[in-house]
Amino acid sequence: MMPKGNDKLIISASRRTDIPAFYSEWFINRIRAGFFIKVNPYNPKQRKEISLLPPEVAAIVFWSKNPQPLLEYLRLLDQMNYHYLFQFTLNNYGRILEPRVPPLKERLATFLRLSERIGPDKVLWRYDPIVVSNINSVEDHLEQFQQIARQLTGYTRQVTVSLVALYDKVQANFKKLTPKSPFRIINLRAAEEREQLSILAKGLSQIAWESKLRIFSCSEKVDLSEWNISAGSCIDARLMNELFQLDLKVAKDKYQRPECGCVSSVDMGCYDTCNFGCSYCYANTSMKTVFRHVDFSAPTLLG
Repeated sequence: MMPKGNDKLIISASRRTDIPAFYSEWFINRIRAGFFIKVNPYNPKQRKEISLLPPEVAAIVFWSKNPQPLLEYLRLLDQMNYHYLFQFTLNNYGRILEPRVPPLKERLATFLRLSERIGPDKVLWRYDPIVVSNINSVEDHLEQFQQIARQLTGYTRQVTVSLVALYDKVQANFKKLTPKSPFRIINLRAAEEREQLSILAKGLSQIAWESKLRIFSCSEKVDLSEWNISAGSCIDARLMNELFQLDLKVAKDKYQRPECGCVSSVDMGCYDTCNFGCSYCYANTSMKTVFRHVDFSAPTLLG
C-alpha cells in the first residue's frame, strides 16, 4: 500500500553534519540501498531503520555551506522522483571563524549554478549564524549581506538569519581563536546592545526588501518582528506543499529548540563529522573527534 501524504517522511540532510559537502557519496549509497540507520546521538544503542524509498519520502531538505559535490547526483534524484530543496549557507567570515570553508566566490558560483538547475524557489539562502565581534562589526555584516544579496538577485526568493547561539563549546572555541589579541563576542541579545541589534535588524530587513527577498529568523529568542523579520521555519511544510503539490499536515518538531518553527523530520548523518571546523559550530565537540573513520557503505555513516 502506498503511504498517504501525512505518513510520508521529511528527510533532513542534515542538521548534524554537512552531508552535501562531505558525504554525498554516502548519501547516494543510502538512496540506492533504500534506507539508512538513524542513531540516537545521546544513546548510540538506540537505532532505527528509516526508509528512503521514493514512495515513502515526502521531500528531502539539504543543509550545506558547499553542496557542489552533490550536484552530479541531482539527475539521479530527479529520475527517482524525489522532491528536494536546499538550505544554502552563504556568509564570509574568513579563516579565523571558518578555517576550511571554500572562498565565497566559489560558493556563490555553486549557488547560482544550483539555482539555474532546480529553480530559485528551491534554493534558500541562509545568512547564519551572525557573529558580531571586535573583528566583525554590525556595519561589516550589513556590507557583506548587501554584497551577497545583490549577487543572488533572481537566484533565490528567501533569506534566513539568526544570531549565533552561544553554547558552552562555542564560547570555548572563541576563547582559543586569537590568544595574542582576544576574540570578543558582542551579544546582541543583551539589553545593553539593543541599539546595535536595531541597526542590524533594520538594515538586514531593508536590504532584503530592496533585493525582493522574504526574510525570516531561525530559532531566534529575540523578537525581530518590529523590523519586519518574522520567525521562520527552515523545514516548512507549507512551502513544500506549495513547491511540490503535496498535502502535508505535519506537527512542530518537538525535538528542536522551543523557538524553532520547523515541522517534524528525520535527520540523517552523525554529529562530530563536519570537516569545516567553524568556530561557531554546535555540531562538533572538537576537531579531534571529527577525523574518525567514516564508512561510505555503512547505513550509519560511522559504521
